[in-house]
Amino acid sequence: MLVEGESDRMAVETLAARLGRNLESEGVVVVPMGGAQAIGRFLTRFGSKEVKVKLAGLYDIGEEHVVRRALQRAGFDSGFPLTRADMEELGFYVCVLDLEDELIRALGAAAVEAVIDAQGELDSFRTLQKQPAWRGQRVEAQLRRFMGSGATRKIRYASLLVDALDLAQVPRPLRLVLSRV
Repeated sequence: MLVEGESDRMAVETLAARLGRNLESEGVVVVPMGGAQAIGRFLTRFGSKEVKVKLAGLYDIGEEHVVRRALQRAGFDSGFPLTRADMEELGFYVCVLDLEDELIRALGAAAVEAVIDAQGELDSFRTLQKQPAWRGQRVEAQLRRFMGSGATRKIRYASLLVDALDLAQVPRPLRLVLSRV
């Protein structure tokens, strides 16, 4: 399974464990690519006809054109431009805006704030909210920015947010990519 980064890997693996799945014993490897721009290299490595690997992946909506182009260059397009539905049939699912945004929307702002509070970082979040650039912005946007600030916050919160999820509210791309493998 190809994912953009470490936070995506953590979210996928945490959800799999919550669902009682052991991806390693199932032969599933979640590979953080270091950004969607690297997908072509991974498709060349794992997506050739000689390599019998079932591929799946998550990507951010802002990177959809990169993923589409890489899939087409790797020969997954049957000669026609790929639609989002085609990409899903190939096992690649879009996150709107990104996986953190998907998790924030699934949980709701109050639940995400509770997770932040449990980590002792609510005051830091409130400080971000007071910054001129973030004052008056939607709380979901503020939360997304907060998750992306700091060296490892996004990675750490990926697992915490997935742990807080009601399993009936798993974001669509996360649910589908796990059901694919």
